[in-house]
Amino acid sequence: MGTTTFNGPVRSENGFKSISVASSTGVVTDESVYQTRAKFRKTVDNTTFNTGGAVTETLDVTNSGTIYTIDGTGDIIINMPALSTANVGATFEFFVTTAVGGGKTVTLVLPGAAVSAFHGSLQLGFGGTAANPTSDIVGDTLTLPNSTVVNSRIAVTCITDDGTNSVWKAETVSSPIATIA
Repeated sequence: MGTTTFNGPVRSENGFKSISVASSTGVVTDESVYQTRAKFRKTVDNTTFNTGGAVTETLDVTNSGTIYTIDGTGDIIINMPALSTANVGATFEFFVTTAVGGGKTVTLVLPGAAVSAFHGSLQLGFGGTAANPTSDIVGDTLTLPNSTVVNSRIAVTCITDDGTNSVWKAETVSSPIATIA
């Protein structure tokens, strides 16, 4: 079917879908689905990393746009989505609601050891004084160290991913400052 252009509002009683079709297999994939009442709000996940205990979880690109709250009482390991060209543009946010405990950390880990990298703008926050951000681009693990305070935050977006290597932009505001290794 060809392209159709509308002049004026478009109405549907059953929602809309934007799809893609794989040229090699013909497999149809829903890229975006707008139900009868489209929601243009971010999803907030208050359960996955907010258990009060240790959690290890692998994210999926279908959860892009989600804000995850973090209870830092236990060690939290967040594995980013597996290498895939579909990751480009995927964005995840993390917000500390319970401070990271003594001897505990929150880590974001990119897939494929030494083939992916965080390009980070890391800022020390919350002391009442201005703190200049630092830049770090050497490493596939971003860490909020023990004693990271409530209100610390991370935002990550996949900039490139060719299925073999990836680069993720990371922006943090935390106290103490986050690290990339």
